Amino acid sequence: MEAILLARCWVPAPPDYTGTVPDPQSPSSHAAQISPFIELDRADWAALAPSMPAPLRETEIVQLRGLGEPLDPREVAEVYLPLSRLLNLYVGGTKSLHKVTSEFLRERFESTPFVIGVAGSVAVGKSTIARLLRELLARWEHTPRVELITTDGFLFPNAELERRGLMARKGFPESYDRRALLRFVSEVKAGAAEVRAPFYSHLAYDIVKDAQITVRRPDVLIVEGLNVLQPPGPGHRLAVSDLFDFTIYVDARTSDIARWYEERFLKLQRGAFANPRSYFHRFASLTEAEARARSREIWHSINEPNLLQNIRPTRSRASLVLRKGSDHTVSSVLLRKL
Repeated sequence: MEAILLARCWVPAPPDYTGTVPDPQSPSSHAAQISPFIELDRADWAALAPSMPAPLRETEIVQLRGLGEPLDPREVAEVYLPLSRLLNLYVGGTKSLHKVTSEFLRERFESTPFVIGVAGSVAVGKSTIARLLRELLARWEHTPRVELITTDGFLFPNAELERRGLMARKGFPESYDRRALLRFVSEVKAGAAEVRAPFYSHLAYDIVKDAQITVRRPDVLIVEGLNVLQPPGPGHRLAVSDLFDFTIYVDARTSDIARWYEERFLKLQRGAFANPRSYFHRFASLTEAEARARSREIWHSINEPNLLQNIRPTRSRASLVLRKGSDHTVSSVLLRKL
């Protein structure tokens, strides 16, 4: 692994990249650029996979899939198994650093959770990746206790969003209780014995009153959400991203994500929306043409602006970028140089 990484300590930016992070949206006018990232194509990244039996059965992989995502054993073995091993190495390295720092300060060494942030657009597959990494990391030595939370639980309740005039901007940074999220991750990172987070129901499309998720001193905590890589807001010195030990951004072309969103909307319209208790039950009776039109309206008015204005600008802050092709599989990996 080290040999391949060292061979890519400097890489020219691919033809469709601009800026410091490869950008699949804008062609570059420069023949080459110095990048703070090491780029590995799919084949080279897959070659880093540790030689071990498949850690997940196919039935487990099926259960982890999101709607419309073709996750299969090959994708797990070639992309996510090496990623889980890299993260496992980072966890071990961080613990070692904490230990020698404690010895230097003549303090008692106490291990604290390693926190991973996973960011990306709606429908890009970040939730599936977060769930998959939780399962894979728990199978490695030294990280048996892996917890996952999504930032959906830190959205303001619908009543509060209505009061603030933010229902049409649900998912934008201002729709979250960022102070509560920061406090939650701070307490986990500080080694608190037990920390509670609000519970969000996708069926009700709202926070469930008096329901909570409890996190008890995990080895690894994965925090997944649209805007977890945001820098501190105006007047604030600290953002939740400042507390992460490693961050992942799931990337794809905007046109591909828009198509995936539409396909997912149609599947939900035929499935979950049929439940009378669903917040979106009113969409269940739409024709396919009407459902497509409605999904495109939502995409262009809410999800695409949030992606372009808030989510994608944080991509360059990630430790690692997973770039997906049009078929939802990972085509290349960019790892920030140490």
